[in-house]
Amino acid sequence: MAPIPRLKAYDGPAILSYGFRPFFFAGAFFAALAIALWLPQFFGELSLPNAFAPPVWHAHEMLFGFAPAIVTGFLLTAIPNWTGRLPLQGAPLLALLLAWLAGRTGVAASGAIGWAPAMILDCAYLLILGLVIGREVVAGKNWRNLKVLAIIAMLFAANVAFHIEAHATGAANYSERSAIAAIVALVMLIGGRVTPSFTRNWLVRENPGRLPGSADRFDAAFVLVSVTALAAWIAAPDALATAAAMLVAAAAQTIRLSRWVGWRAWRDPLVLVLHVAYLFIPIGFVLQACAIFHPELAPPSAGIHTWTIGAVGGMILAVMTRATLGHTGRALKASRATVLIYIATAVSALARVAAALDPQRSFELLHLAAAGWIVAFAGFAAIYGPYLARPRRRTP
Repeated sequence: MAPIPRLKAYDGPAILSYGFRPFFFAGAFFAALAIALWLPQFFGELSLPNAFAPPVWHAHEMLFGFAPAIVTGFLLTAIPNWTGRLPLQGAPLLALLLAWLAGRTGVAASGAIGWAPAMILDCAYLLILGLVIGREVVAGKNWRNLKVLAIIAMLFAANVAFHIEAHATGAANYSERSAIAAIVALVMLIGGRVTPSFTRNWLVRENPGRLPGSADRFDAAFVLVSVTALAAWIAAPDALATAAAMLVAAAAQTIRLSRWVGWRAWRDPLVLVLHVAYLFIPIGFVLQACAIFHPELAPPSAGIHTWTIGAVGGMILAVMTRATLGHTGRALKASRATVLIYIATAVSALARVAAALDPQRSFELLHLAAAGWIVAFAGFAAIYGPYLARPRRRTP
């Protein structure tokens, strides 16, 4: 049997030849821009013509603008490998990117066009993405990845609820927690695949000996415990039972991470950063439990930003850099500039959590957190943008 061709005949712009190219660049650029716009709003120095209060806009655009763009780039690149089908490219890929941009434009102008039209423009993107992914999973009979589709469906439902809740109450507490939980679950799912896999590959080649534990019933139990804790947090964020579940989930995720023996691959930043980003997941569970037991010492925002900046932002940057290098024909080696943007993400996470824990120094710490985030994602766009825009290097 002839091998399945990896790409259709395509002679258009290189940036539309594979899903990771436009969505990684657009997502990273938007991540930096959104935070650059957010801090002046937070301090009352800037007002945007949207229907959301500034903190609600910030949460929405990070959860439903930035994160889905990167998730799209990852999935459109991974799914052809999972299913054996051809990737989306050219005009259909551009149409999907324009749908994402329409959502960002609709939200930005929601004060002028109204919350309902903005909701339709915004939520259409995740619906379209779900249909695209569902078609590929079903056509490729790749049933094990239906769980990815379920998380996309949860994000879509949370986005619809976010618009309705924000319009009705001025806030979006339940839908915001639902979206955070869905994205953290996605990091546990994808991180649980790529982190031990890439660690194993490096260790086999560079440091033979103990290898990461394989996915087994214990690994599945760790994820189930954590997803249950996240569900409890959505429904009852202040309950003592939720705090107990959070602590159990923290222990489960710590054990899961330790099974991947990341310390044995510390010499490769591309591998190490995956473990560091994942470490923020159990830390986030601990801080959420502390927010229930002692909210005066650890407000909920500390745990939330541990997850969203440290785990989600860190894992996103780790996956984007590695995938871009590999899929553009470059050596899987982190440059000094790449290591710098990894460090900037960690600084951003630690500074933002510190700002929540120490309100008296929040002004300086918030600016440090924003600067770290902007350096990380604007840095990615500047360093990796040329790679994404050019054809893949030909190997000798």
